[in-house]
Amino acid sequence: MGVAAGEIVPDTKDWTWVLERACSDCGLDTPAVVREDVAGMIRANARGWLAVLAGDESGLRRRPRPGVWSDLEYACHVRDVFRLFRVRLALMLDREDPLFPNWDQDETAVAERYGEQRPSVVAGELAEAAEALAVAFEGVAGERWQRTGSRSDGARFTVESFARYLIHDPVHHLFDVTGARV
Repeated sequence: MGVAAGEIVPDTKDWTWVLERACSDCGLDTPAVVREDVAGMIRANARGWLAVLAGDESGLRRRPRPGVWSDLEYACHVRDVFRLFRVRLALMLDREDPLFPNWDQDETAVAERYGEQRPSVVAGELAEAAEALAVAFEGVAGERWQRTGSRSDGARFTVESFARYLIHDPVHHLFDVTGARV
């Protein structure tokens, strides 16, 4: 059975393995990421996305094949990941061992009509979300790196492991779009 042109194929993988070994696809050695470098990595990644979003609008909306997000859809996802992780980081820093609210990235992509958004607007929103998250990580120091939080699937993070887990997502998706390994 094939995938319809507009259909999104849900990603059901557990990506927490990136905390244990380098990603053979994008090349990011997540376990080796220095926690204090994450803010700069977020900003650098956002610059990469801004370059992508400066491309031809019709090209940004084109899916490379059925079931695979377009560059614009990936950019919207990364913007929303930056936003979501800012909220989750605040929860970890402000509450004792919070349970993160669930987030269905595929449902969000459909509900928010990622493929129909304006690239120039997405670029501004992505840059703003990236900067807010980078600033939030820059504010973490000392023992606060060891504060904890959990997803409903049982995945448990410290702020430090959360930072490493986070950075893989936008790096990997920029690789998905550009083919450029880190």
